[in-house]
Amino acid sequence: MTTVPGRIPVDWPATEDEARAVQDALRGRVVLDEPGPPPGTGRVTGVDVAYDDERDVVAAAAVVLDAATLDVLAEATKVGRISFPYVPGLLAFREIPTVLAALGELPCDPGLVVCDGYGIAHPRRFGLASHLGVLTGWPTIGVAKNPFIFSYEEPGAARGSGTPLLAGTEEVGRALRTRDGVKPVFVSVGHRVNLDVACAHTLRLTSGYRLPESTRRADALCRRALREATA
Repeated sequence: MTTVPGRIPVDWPATEDEARAVQDALRGRVVLDEPGPPPGTGRVTGVDVAYDDERDVVAAAAVVLDAATLDVLAEATKVGRISFPYVPGLLAFREIPTVLAALGELPCDPGLVVCDGYGIAHPRRFGLASHLGVLTGWPTIGVAKNPFIFSYEEPGAARGSGTPLLAGTEEVGRALRTRDGVKPVFVSVGHRVNLDVACAHTLRLTSGYRLPESTRRADALCRRALREATA
């Protein structure tokens, strides 16, 4: 399956078996041996979605920030129908079509894309950030609020402390403290970025809050778009 930003694949899966087959087919295309864009340079784009399951509506937002200043350079939203049922491990199939449409409305290249979710920290090593990166070719990372099904030791209390996020003995990401004494976030590689660089980007994006500024702004924007669409 291939696509370009703003277009929904014509063969988007309709069943769990089809979705898992897509994950299996695309997982081998994830690039893990590139460092990614240097932190603090170029653009960083946050993407997020909000749902109204009763009305079968999803809103996606993409917010482009200057990586050095965190000033907003561009933003876009799209509202659509939910394209896949809720199934743990297959959430990308609910989100990517509308996220792609929002990204397709941007007037500039997004640079690094930061997803509110997971990359290879996923039961099939192919979460939202990896899936989006493979479909678009853009460098992507996942910064999640919780460790999903994986284990970790508590990082040190100081901002910047980190410990491996583990699937057994395999490191699939990092628990990263972004605020002194505050619960960590969970960073994983999506596509074309390594874990150290992903964590460095995350720290630059969290100068004032636990969550990346890219995620915070995209979250607020998609929620507003959903409210307006369902009013």
